[in-house]
Amino acid sequence: MDFQSVNKLSEDYGPIFSLRRGTDKLVFVSGYKMVKEALVNQLDSFTERPVIPLFHVIFKGIGIALSNGYLWKKQRKFAKTHLRYFGDGQKTLEKYIEQECTFLCESFKEEQGKAFNPQATVANAVSNIISSVVFGHRFEYTDERFRRILQLDAEAVLLSGSTIAQLYDVAPSLMKHLPGPHQTVHKNYFQILDFLMQEIKTHQENVNPDDPRDYIDVYLLEMEKKKEDPLAGFNLETLLVCTLDLVEAGTETTATTLRWALVFMMNYPEIQEKVQAEIDAVIGQSRQPVLTDRPHMPYTDAVIHEVQRVGNLLPLGFPKMASKDTTLGGYLIPKGTVMASNLSSVLFDKNEWETPDVFNPEHFLDAEGRFRRREAFLPFSAGKRMCLGEHMAKIQLFLFFAALLQRFSLRAAPGEMPSLMGVQGFTNSPEQFRVIAVPR
Repeated sequence: MDFQSVNKLSEDYGPIFSLRRGTDKLVFVSGYKMVKEALVNQLDSFTERPVIPLFHVIFKGIGIALSNGYLWKKQRKFAKTHLRYFGDGQKTLEKYIEQECTFLCESFKEEQGKAFNPQATVANAVSNIISSVVFGHRFEYTDERFRRILQLDAEAVLLSGSTIAQLYDVAPSLMKHLPGPHQTVHKNYFQILDFLMQEIKTHQENVNPDDPRDYIDVYLLEMEKKKEDPLAGFNLETLLVCTLDLVEAGTETTATTLRWALVFMMNYPEIQEKVQAEIDAVIGQSRQPVLTDRPHMPYTDAVIHEVQRVGNLLPLGFPKMASKDTTLGGYLIPKGTVMASNLSSVLFDKNEWETPDVFNPEHFLDAEGRFRRREAFLPFSAGKRMCLGEHMAKIQLFLFFAALLQRFSLRAAPGEMPSLMGVQGFTNSPEQFRVIAVPR
């Protein structure tokens, strides 16, 4: 079900309403006040994940995103510690991203001011950051095999939002015998898993216990340590799904947000010029943007936040399930009920934003032009299931965005201004578009 329909229903039926899907009841929670109540104030009420048949075929309820209970706690904690550890107090992570910014800008420059579709290159650049952490290396933009993997993933994410693919969740035993987009989703994921398994096997052959290089190495060593605790799930099958979780989560959302940033800058050239004026004043042209520039660039920071707000990437969040009998807004929600938090209704809440339907960076600036945080800014969701990679994503968005606008002015090809209407898959992404990157 798309988020526009959910928004309409919440206008008619209030911030909490339920629908039947097959034999299951699905509760939708809308508006900042009620979503905060569910995810933050009642921190332990909605920590479980329901079984989503379409994805269960691949993720099997193990890994980080779709697991529950003891295994989920152990895997999430391990990944979190590890992302921090290899970020080495974020210094090395920042260096990786700065290097990747150089590669991305070079790639844009090679287009020589001609219109091109940036999707594959942007996805590759973003994915290289999580790849450095997980695999210990990046992939060249000319690496056809890796490009293919990113393409398969983008297609699976788009198709999993289609009505027919969602029918799979209602009648999996029937749908698995019928043709349709759900078959492509599964086929794509199996090809991605093959690719990841080859990476894991290569690591197994040359892991050095005294000098682990990356997440996979550390995980392989952890498997030895945790043999006595099988319920924690440290085994090859879980490693494969965790790797898929990290690579997919570390690529799709940030890459799509960056594409939205390009779309908004082409549509609002006056905002683009203000960002460039701030870049010129704070950084100039003689060096690359670094993370310590961010506090001195409130306007650029505000624009990135507004891109995330209006880009509305995961409009209905990721489904959760009541982990116990819960009362929300006066309604009893029994344990095991599936709940969707309508994040788009939070990002566009009329009670929270001055001009919710307008792309307006002033939402994130105070009267003196300083950056200001907003309570209702929840693109990463909130509570115990909030996005694990939020910290990494924020660093990437700032450095990639500032680097591109320092080096280029972004223009639409004549007669090809990209649409501000999103395409609804599992995420809300921009339509395919071409950009002209004019060197500054």
